Amino acid sequence: MATVTTLTKSLAQHCMKKSKACWHKPSQPLVNLLISEENLNQFHQYQSRRTLILESASSELVKLQRLSDSDSGIIEVSLNRPGARNAIGTELLRGLKHKFETISEDPSAKVVMISSSVPKVFCAGADLKERRAMSASEIHFFVNSLRSTFSFLEALPVPTIAVIEGAALGGGLEMALACDLRVCGEDAVLGLPETGLAIIPGAGGTQRLPRLIGRSVAKDLIFTGRKVGGRDAMSIGLVNFCVPAGQAQLKALEIAREINQKGPIAIRMAKRAISEGPEIDMASALQLEEECYLETLDTKDRLEGLAAFAEKRKPRYTGI
Repeated sequence: MATVTTLTKSLAQHCMKKSKACWHKPSQPLVNLLISEENLNQFHQYQSRRTLILESASSELVKLQRLSDSDSGIIEVSLNRPGARNAIGTELLRGLKHKFETISEDPSAKVVMISSSVPKVFCAGADLKERRAMSASEIHFFVNSLRSTFSFLEALPVPTIAVIEGAALGGGLEMALACDLRVCGEDAVLGLPETGLAIIPGAGGTQRLPRLIGRSVAKDLIFTGRKVGGRDAMSIGLVNFCVPAGQAQLKALEIAREINQKGPIAIRMAKRAISEGPEIDMASALQLEEECYLETLDTKDRLEGLAAFAEKRKPRYTGI
């Protein structure tokens, strides 16, 4: 990012120098406020180049991969900021948001895996070096953006799986909590240490953690900032599976493949019913279940499932 910042500043300085002549003195007439076409073009070129630089940086920090034809429908989002242990700064957050939006607009997406390409770390949390340079209002805006991005992730209509090897701390764990399933290696370290910095988890941690593992255990982890290992995380229900170190990716892919074989519409409707139902009263939840069931009833996939059962073969679902 140092290179990006330097280049951005130099471009800005160049544009400012070239456009100094167009700035007026207070005594000059209003017409002199107009920027020359040449300077305006230079400014637009600077803005375009700056946008390109930032988007390129974001795309390098977060990568999206669609798996091979045999695993068509499985998408992997990979964090790739090795120099900062995948700490979530402005550019990495922009990259996450862009990738999640891309997935939401992809009708072929069936399962999403969120992983790290950096060995022994999932995500170390917020970029505290960057945060030290922020004002209180800038921090507020950043945390709101982080919270809304994780809520967007949670609301994706397809199942999401967090693949955790190594550290998943602070915002890193909050991102994993926004996923439907979590798979970790035995050497994983999970925690919300924010109270040690005199703040609280602000990207959904105080709400999603107690809903997942219960209020009392969530209070223990958040009040103390205590970190737990992979096996302990599974014992308290924080993760779904804990496997030998280095094998979380394989286990997550195994689960993704199982899901990928099921009816896509049924999976989407099941996610909606399970996600929304517990937030409303039982009568309304059962009505929601009926609505979701009806969405699957008049589909070719349902007929294909019955035909495959009768013919003792694997179904070939198309999502229609």
